[in-house]
Amino acid sequence: MSHTLPPLPYAYNALEPYISEEIMTLHHTKHHQTYVNALNAAEAAYAKASTPRERIALQAALKFNGGGHINHSLFWKNLVPPASADVTLKNGPLKEAIIANFGSIENLVNQFNTTTAGIQGSGWGWLGFNSSTKRLEVTTTPNQDPLLTHIPIIGVDIWEHAFYLQYKNVKPDYLKAIWNVINFDEAEKRFAEANGSSKL
Repeated sequence: MSHTLPPLPYAYNALEPYISEEIMTLHHTKHHQTYVNALNAAEAAYAKASTPRERIALQAALKFNGGGHINHSLFWKNLVPPASADVTLKNGPLKEAIIANFGSIENLVNQFNTTTAGIQGSGWGWLGFNSSTKRLEVTTTPNQDPLLTHIPIIGVDIWEHAFYLQYKNVKPDYLKAIWNVINFDEAEKRFAEANGSSKL
């Protein structure tokens, strides 16, 4: 079964002024579509591979493009138009966990932005749920590696294609702006699922 590009849950200009229509259009229709196409090609080649050597040779393509598809599919749902009520972190389990683990939402944002801005090259910043410690933690992954050590709650793309046309090389400005369009309602749902599954 082939993978397909998921539709955005909002218009390409819906995140302005924080993320431009041009960036969103290119990011979704070009970059994410490329990961989907390449993942389908790699999986088709893997299915036809007849030797361990051939299958091993395809691992990098599967990881890179599979991760790109997984990460971006999460990322689009992480975002919401700035006028939406979902940009506000409401009282509830997620807010309580953030305060317990970081002291305040401001501390979380500062730690997240500092850690993510420190990525050398391309990668992703994450707020993840550690199912072993039952804590929220800030972590990063390089390139398009998916987050496997934690359950992703919020993920932010720090590849240049996510911000360069608007923010040039000033990653901290992009990271500061993106919190104006973070979908905390989606994050709350992910946290509830993660916290629930960790209790099983």
